[in-house]
Amino acid sequence: MSIRVGVIGGGQLARMMIPAAVDLGVDIRVLAEQEGMSAKLAAVEVGDYRDAATVLAFAKTVDVITFDHEHVPQAVLHALVDAGVHVHPGPDALAVAQDKLLMRERLTELGLPVPDWARVSDAAELQVFLDAHGGRGVVKTPRGGYDGKGVRVVSGADEVADWFTALSEDANGGSLLVEELVSFRRELAQLVARRPSGEVVPWPVVETVQRDGVCSEVIAPAPHSAGRLADVAGEIASTIATELGVTGVLAVELFETTDDRLLINELAMRPHNSGHWTQNGSVTSQFEQHLRAVLDLPLGWTGSHQDWTVMVNVLGGPVGESLDDRFGAVMAEHPSAKVHTYGKEPRPGRKVGHVNVASDDLDDAVYTARAAAALLGAENA
Repeated sequence: MSIRVGVIGGGQLARMMIPAAVDLGVDIRVLAEQEGMSAKLAAVEVGDYRDAATVLAFAKTVDVITFDHEHVPQAVLHALVDAGVHVHPGPDALAVAQDKLLMRERLTELGLPVPDWARVSDAAELQVFLDAHGGRGVVKTPRGGYDGKGVRVVSGADEVADWFTALSEDANGGSLLVEELVSFRRELAQLVARRPSGEVVPWPVVETVQRDGVCSEVIAPAPHSAGRLADVAGEIASTIATELGVTGVLAVELFETTDDRLLINELAMRPHNSGHWTQNGSVTSQFEQHLRAVLDLPLGWTGSHQDWTVMVNVLGGPVGESLDDRFGAVMAEHPSAKVHTYGKEPRPGRKVGHVNVASDDLDDAVYTARAAAALLGAENA
């Protein structure tokens, strides 16, 4: 019998683990939130990931549990561990990815570079921080935000009055996270993978281009990153993975500041949008590496096939059409482009797929990836 990996969450990340699992001879099974999700090809059960009984029943059918997202409640995660289930990444590591305030606290304790930040529970505390930081700041909800949601750049405490009202009405109370508004040249991402026995392997640091808070493009490796910048980014991510006990893929989103520092923005403990380029640009993709890591198998080489790989997300997609209807045109006009789709219906702003192009010429890779994404109806191309 083959090894059985269970993935909680039926989104596109679970979907893209399927080919890697087939290649590795791994039986992959998915607990999807609802019928018809991206990973429906491997979904063996539909159920609520917030319900411990449902998740425990699913776990009995597999040898190890991993995740398509970080939203599984801590109580459910601990119930799995208490039942003897192999969970990667584990509850303690995931807690840091689930709560931005806890993340900032732990990274600060480790002496890692983060923006100046504070925990604020009311408008007065927020205004004190803003006054001390040039009158502006970035306010984030500690839980649940993604792709720009739960994040506001503010110049006054009144601009998040609704969030403070929601906190006051919550029986558990709570606080918001406020950070300095960082002056940065560009955004970067450093991915590493770590297995339970401790081996850590990085990919090259990449540059990410955001559009309305959503990743639009990735260039691998980040231009002008060889040397110290790449070394520091890799060291930051490896330290986080080791000190927090992360198992599987870890993505560290970074700011390269105008005064030549690297500051940690966000963490993700799973395959990540900034790593999709590895499917066609790296000897070992992030999806294969994640499976290797959670199974505690030796990690693969992360060297690149060609000098550059560019990934362009397909946001929105063709209105009233399926992406499949556009494949022929893309293949005919851009045969070097590799199209990956998520089985989702197009709608404005939605990630419905991405295009990868690997080349020894960066301009060629950028042009081809953008042109192919445009043919697919990407609103960001």
